[in-house]
Amino acid sequence: MFSGRNLLIATKHEKEKIIAPLSEGGLGVKCFVPENFDTDVLGTFTGEVERKDDPVTTARNKCLLAMQQYDCDMAVASEGSFGMHPFMLFIYADEEIVLFIDKKNDLEIISKVLSTETNFNGEEIKSEEQLKDFAKRVKFPTHGLIVRKAKNDFTEIIKGITDWENLKTTYYHFLEKYGAAFVETDMRAMYNPSRMKVIEKATQKLIAKINSCCPQCHTPGFGITDRKEGLPCSLCGFKTRSTLSYIYTCQKCSYTKEEMYPNNKKVEDPMYCDICNP
Repeated sequence: MFSGRNLLIATKHEKEKIIAPLSEGGLGVKCFVPENFDTDVLGTFTGEVERKDDPVTTARNKCLLAMQQYDCDMAVASEGSFGMHPFMLFIYADEEIVLFIDKKNDLEIISKVLSTETNFNGEEIKSEEQLKDFAKRVKFPTHGLIVRKAKNDFTEIIKGITDWENLKTTYYHFLEKYGAAFVETDMRAMYNPSRMKVIEKATQKLIAKINSCCPQCHTPGFGITDRKEGLPCSLCGFKTRSTLSYIYTCQKCSYTKEEMYPNNKKVEDPMYCDICNP
């Protein structure tokens, strides 16, 4: 279904370095990146352009816009979101969505990965010593930095800083000009190896899902659509919140399949039981 066809990677931030080799090896496609395709029109991490849609819609719009501009019927795009982890308090997380569209076969397949492996952070910096400490914590200079006047100020923003001299010069420029400096991590993929690794995991997950076909109609993208809780506690037998099964659904014929005990265990440790360990 995909072998030998062209796959457009809708990006301007060098995500093809990760997505292309995995897609070509896993799907047999020929990847290409459009020249001068500006994904920033759909939103920027620094906020000059507000992202008006949710991450899935934004990734979809990247694909559709690129396919329209470059006359291609198959595309892939990713979109990242950063903030506090939804379940673990005070820990930042990176959620990466990779979305694949094949207009010829009327397919849309999505994968998501939520990871705490991110350097996402920002801080008002008041001294060179604080600047050095912050830079070290967020993996500078292998990960780029951004400097601006204040967290939500768009007066002047310097991005893609990857060496100490440039960082120091930029920092003092803001202090002299505005009397303040806010330093933050550059979350664009080409300046953030940690993010690239999460995109890699999401792409691997996407390709595995594309290669998983419905047992009934053989449509690609037969993946997990739901999970059931209720793995019993090994001590008291009470149903825990741990995963009992995954539900797989075909987006074409709606065939469903339940996979019991997907984590290769039929009982849960009492430490995760609300009765034994309230």
